[in-house]
Amino acid sequence: MKLVECVPNISEGRRPEIYEAVANAAKVAGVTLLNIDPGADTNRTVITFVGEPDAVLEGAFQLIRKGVELIDMTTHRGAHPRIGAVDVVPFIPVSDVTMDECVELARRLGERVGRELNVPIYLYEYACSVPERRNLADIREGEYEGCAKKVVDPKWKPDFGPARFVPKSGATVIGARKFLVAYNVNLNTLDKRLANRVAFDIRERGRMKRDGEGNPVSDDKGQPVWEPGILKSVKAVGWVIPEYGTAQVSINLTDLDITPLHIAFETCDERARDRGLRVTGSEIVGLVPRSVLLEAGRFYLQRMGRPVGVPEAALIHTASETPPSTTRASLTCLRCSSVAMTTPLLRKLRR
Repeated sequence: MKLVECVPNISEGRRPEIYEAVANAAKVAGVTLLNIDPGADTNRTVITFVGEPDAVLEGAFQLIRKGVELIDMTTHRGAHPRIGAVDVVPFIPVSDVTMDECVELARRLGERVGRELNVPIYLYEYACSVPERRNLADIREGEYEGCAKKVVDPKWKPDFGPARFVPKSGATVIGARKFLVAYNVNLNTLDKRLANRVAFDIRERGRMKRDGEGNPVSDDKGQPVWEPGILKSVKAVGWVIPEYGTAQVSINLTDLDITPLHIAFETCDERARDRGLRVTGSEIVGLVPRSVLLEAGRFYLQRMGRPVGVPEAALIHTASETPPSTTRASLTCLRCSSVAMTTPLLRKLRR
């Protein structure tokens, strides 16, 4: 059967009565709600549901409608970058669905939300209208607080909906993309600057190049020059999560074929050590394909010099082995029977 995943991120993670109502609005006929993952400090919830394309499209619209109704961005505060009440809504092909079909879903949803709900809509990733809008971080630059100026800038005219600031809802970004893993790595510090340094080390974009006096270096067009980071298809930023009493490197893995989860963890661990820090734990936000954990388990078994031809449960245990006191992770297999489990991920105990 045709199967599409949708992973809306909404700007509410503290009031269960709000984020649960928004998530449940997606439960139209033909949609299965897989996961609701709130975060209090980020004040953000990641919602995951799947179904056949038209059902998922309707579920996404109903979710956005409820989110715009219940979430007021004029009072929103949280650690995570955001531009709107329903911040981002991506479609991901899972089974017998092409990326082009997901692009069409994104465009249909964007047009309907802009027309019926009067929300400014930007399209991103494979659905983007111009290359400058492919990267979600570029669309979010300036965040909600800069949205009033952005939507009236001709370069940033919304793809759908009004070209004016809507204070209550902000704007929504809709797109089509590959599987993305949202993954946070804990550090033994409360210093956001140190977490950012590790993030800049590992992420593809890297950091702005600076001269000997610390001033940004620009090219002949006046644009900043960037020094690339270590890992391709990786976005990362540092922040502090008081709920955990730690700083985190918050990572988005946008192409798992290029940079798998365990490689992101290992590289983050190496760069943290090089800066005098230690990785103390990690978490997945939302869902991942089971194959991600199986691949990580095989990697660590090979490192130990042990055979990898073991049951899947043993591979997942190897990937996620850790004391039960740190953070959370949720995983599922979208192509077969679902797995529901809560466990921290990839905290290395063996050196």
